[in-house]
Amino acid sequence: MTDMMRRGLLGGAVVAGATALAGRAAAQNAPQVNPDAEKLQQQLQNFNDPDLLRVTPIGQDWPNLHRYRIANEDAVKQSIKPRAVFMGDSITDNWAGFSADWFEQNNLIGRGIGGQTSSQMVVRFMADVVALKPQIVHIMAGTNDIAENLDPYDPVATTNNLMAMVNMATASGIKVIMASVPPATSFAWKPALGNRVEMVRALNVWIKQVCDRRGHTWCDYWPVLANSDGGLKTELGINGESVHPNKAGYDVMGPVVLAAVTAALGA
Repeated sequence: MTDMMRRGLLGGAVVAGATALAGRAAAQNAPQVNPDAEKLQQQLQNFNDPDLLRVTPIGQDWPNLHRYRIANEDAVKQSIKPRAVFMGDSITDNWAGFSADWFEQNNLIGRGIGGQTSSQMVVRFMADVVALKPQIVHIMAGTNDIAENLDPYDPVATTNNLMAMVNMATASGIKVIMASVPPATSFAWKPALGNRVEMVRALNVWIKQVCDRRGHTWCDYWPVLANSDGGLKTELGINGESVHPNKAGYDVMGPVVLAAVTAALGA
């Protein structure tokens, strides 16, 4: 057999083999008729579907989507939608705990989770805010970013996360209140970081500028919470600490945010 014939036979075999492999790959990748998969795809087109909220989290659940899963399912079923949902960290979480009756009386819902950074809030924003169809979202984030709870503080990443939440709310027809990062000079759980009040101030300047530029409502808690050093007033902090307000602290914050809610609804 000549070399020419051998090459021809070998080439034909390669082509035939490749064709067979391509055929098998096409069959494997062809859309399969799967009722469960089709139902899931339909649900994914509508994040308000309560069935989505029943999915059991798998793995680490880094953004803690499981925390409000049942509460969100109940909220979606209510005929009266919330006036405002509060998205935030422990400062928001504690507020809903200290002032549960006040939240209920004013048709407000708390969706704070202690220790969370803005990146975690972005991931759960659709489930914990948008799906509840509030008139307003109150976003207060940045304390744990600056405290470096997960990563070294990156102000660009933090402001990107804040804008992501604002954009999701705006795209869903939800009015936005952007709260100031509350006063804090240092963080008891991260004493080595030292005084970071200027980072807090700088982030608040940026938040205020976004509100002015885009027509969102600015909610500044510093006039009622801050001392002359830029920390939390001793009498307004839990056990005198400089980050977390106590009941008296939340009592002075209440009128500030209610005024912001009125302003947002009138905007």
